[in-house]
Amino acid sequence: MTCILTSNAKPGKHVARMLKAFLVRFGLVIALLFIWQCVTFYANSIFFPTPIDIIKCAFDLWLSGPASQFFLTDMVFTDIIPSIGRLFVGWLVAVIAGVLLGVLVGRSRTLLRMVNPAVQFLRAVPGPALIPVFIILLGTETTMRVTLIAFGSVWPVLLNTIEGVRTVDPVQLDTARAFRLGPVTRLFRIVLPAASPKILAGARVSLSLAVILMVVSELVASTNGIGFQILNAQMLLMLTEVWCGIVLLAFLGFGLNALYEIGEHRLLHWHRGARRRA
Repeated sequence: MTCILTSNAKPGKHVARMLKAFLVRFGLVIALLFIWQCVTFYANSIFFPTPIDIIKCAFDLWLSGPASQFFLTDMVFTDIIPSIGRLFVGWLVAVIAGVLLGVLVGRSRTLLRMVNPAVQFLRAVPGPALIPVFIILLGTETTMRVTLIAFGSVWPVLLNTIEGVRTVDPVQLDTARAFRLGPVTRLFRIVLPAASPKILAGARVSLSLAVILMVVSELVASTNGIGFQILNAQMLLMLTEVWCGIVLLAFLGFGLNALYEIGEHRLLHWHRGARRRA
């Protein structure tokens, strides 16, 4: 009898722990949504629709398509997917360029002193302020938007890579030289692994900037994209659709950050293990 009671109690405790973890993680969000629903429902303002109205509008905009398109509407393919594509291309260009330049500059004190003033000057220039220049040089198509995303989001990766490369333990480098490891081997076996936590931290900040710059780039001289959709809805006074776009961007940022956390956790599992052993 005791064994039966114990076996029945364990699932109950497990469910309670799961419920507690869920409330700790999402309780505040649920409470804010409930408050938002109550306030906007009683205010009855066209400028602030209720969350339920936003969900209904989002379903009509993006999830009411034919079964042959997995119930996705044409707007998903003309606006959302192109935006995400530009976002990823611009961010990847920024990460690759930031890591390559950061390793090159970080490994040379002379080069660092030469380029540091230019880097600090350029990173202080807001990316959106350069949109007119990029339009003149690159036109109004995808190339301009990808370039803007890459330019505005490269700096966290570049600076973190420089700092990570410069702070590699000198003992490890001296040991590698004593074992006659070549420069390329030292780079991939010692320098990049040691600098990877800071590089990945910079890439994470860069991803957030890339989302912002993606939207900004689509607010000017654009014919598609999430930013264009929001601007077009605002001009037509379709305010619920404006809120749909804003909520979509929030979910996009949240989802990308969650996926990045999972990838970062897997890539740096060796680093956490080494710190625990130390």
